[in-house]
Amino acid sequence: MSELASIYESYVIPTYGRFDLDIARGQGSRVWDEAGQEYLDFGAGIAVCSLGHAHPAVTQAITTQAGTLVHSSNLYRTRPQALLAQRLVELTGPGKIFFCNSGAEANEGLIKLARKAGSPRGRYEIITFLNSFHGRTLAGISATGQDKVKQGFAPLLEGFVHVPLNDLEAVRQAITPRTAAILLEPIQGEGGINTATGDFLRALREICDQEGILLLFDEIQCGLGRTGTWCGWQVAAPEITPDGVSWAKGIANGFPLGGFWARDIATPDGARLCDVLGPGSHGTTYGGNPVACAAGLAVLETIEKEGLLAHAIAMGKRLVAGLKAGGLDAVRGTGLMIGLVLPEGLVARDFVILLQAQGLLVIPAGDRVIRFLPPLNVSPEEIDEAVTKVLAAFRKEG
Repeated sequence: MSELASIYESYVIPTYGRFDLDIARGQGSRVWDEAGQEYLDFGAGIAVCSLGHAHPAVTQAITTQAGTLVHSSNLYRTRPQALLAQRLVELTGPGKIFFCNSGAEANEGLIKLARKAGSPRGRYEIITFLNSFHGRTLAGISATGQDKVKQGFAPLLEGFVHVPLNDLEAVRQAITPRTAAILLEPIQGEGGINTATGDFLRALREICDQEGILLLFDEIQCGLGRTGTWCGWQVAAPEITPDGVSWAKGIANGFPLGGFWARDIATPDGARLCDVLGPGSHGTTYGGNPVACAAGLAVLETIEKEGLLAHAIAMGKRLVAGLKAGGLDAVRGTGLMIGLVLPEGLVARDFVILLQAQGLLVIPAGDRVIRFLPPLNVSPEEIDEAVTKVLAAFRKEG
């Protein structure tokens, strides 16, 4: 056991099944452990470091803002928060933004938005999907369609119904006079890179319009460039518009920031959805602080300036082609959100450890899927290097 592992064992609550790796620093698509061993990082902090580690534009933005103003209560206005909100609305559609600190908080905000909007009509239930993941708060695990995250935390928050993804009939049967919203990840990350089809998303939009309920997208993992589009749902159904979207992870390249967008649309009782959460109904101490928002602006500006949406699509295709050329056909996903389904008998966590020994970091998703989530500016050479390491691991396993 390393010195660092010993300190963790003594002083850090063991809520994570951590891998045996002590990361000391990172640069671009690579990290180094405390012993100086180098790894190609295709996890990127679980889709967080969209521009890789220590990107100069983000470092400069954080440094400059930290020397100007780190924090001001949300009782006052700051320019970085206003400008980032404006940019996110431009990318998503007419509406308004609430900033928080994490993906779980962003989803918590969407849940409160749905309940507040539905309360005049007695609507509070939210339909979510099996194999989904919506965070670790009590509301988040209640919304999540995986039993393993709920064990030991009963009674859970009532008002969630789970149905299979891409099953329209199940959705229709789940709708009752209590239904306030449908919440889904356009591409399920933790659940194994499962994609909602375009026909399914379009039908959900129609159902929500007919029933007077909200369509909410959890884009915490698949949003803001990860799929090669600003909005993950636009891969399958670019013509639709949801009523709310949550973000975190890649929004600020590792600086803690989350947020959600509420559409500027009238609710059935005549209110504006983006104004439903009025003064006193929701809040945060740190959310939207100037440093986090400066980092977020730098991320979005860099993705646009460097053409990283198109680059993510090209690199994703290169990764998929390389894996398939090596005989690994069970690949799914889009852009740089790629899942590889392992052959029967292989366990995702065990194979992740094997890849770590090859100098490649990836993320498990369920029992038999590993996720490739490299930075959006990953190079072609790094893609090829990762493929080589994966194929070498399979040869060693075989």
